[in-house]
Amino acid sequence: MYKRILLKLSGEQLQGKFDGGFDIERARWIAKELQPLVSRGQEVVIMVGGGNYARGAQLESEQIPRVTADSIGMLATLMNALPLASVLTAEGVPARALSNIKADQVVDQFTHRRALSHLEKGRVVIVAGGIGRPYLTTDTAAVSLALEVGCDVVLKATKVDGVFDRDPHKFDDAVRYDSISYDEALANGEIGVMDKAALGLAMEHETPIVVFELLKDGNIVRAASGEQVGTRIG
Repeated sequence: MYKRILLKLSGEQLQGKFDGGFDIERARWIAKELQPLVSRGQEVVIMVGGGNYARGAQLESEQIPRVTADSIGMLATLMNALPLASVLTAEGVPARALSNIKADQVVDQFTHRRALSHLEKGRVVIVAGGIGRPYLTTDTAAVSLALEVGCDVVLKATKVDGVFDRDPHKFDDAVRYDSISYDEALANGEIGVMDKAALGLAMEHETPIVVFELLKDGNIVRAASGEQVGTRIG
């Protein structure tokens, strides 16, 4: 069982049944899934994406430079962190949102000491703003954050049950890996479940990554317990 975990949630997962925006019922379900971890003393850090509101890569154009587009994407993650923290707390899972971009009127600024203090008090820490700089995804930010606050594992929640040798939505004969090395994940161009910069950073620091399907009851608990679920990269 891991003592401290980093859970990466995409904006798409937080939009739930809607075409965009934030689904409170999905957030309540996530709270229910996290409750056993908090109850048994595991510490949880969540890095949220923002694709349910805006994706920097999609906004970039001749009129909107990449830096501006990525800044909009970072703001979108903040719009997920704030309601997620509120819903978790209301459901009996104490949580605090912190931001790597400055928005002092609505959220506390992320600092290493502040994050650790919340974790020591048994609160889930939800981090918005990615890494706070353009040209880096929230996947890379998730691995960086896991290293900064001393997480034992990165749990990457997805729509599919792990890493496949090719896109399982396009190929019926796609094969799922129970485990795969960093080198294999980096070398295989068909594997796009996590960007290469994130995988490279995890490999450099030997941080294990577990890619698993979010929407199966108990999967978060199983992954956080070190059980075989999804695919382990490392």
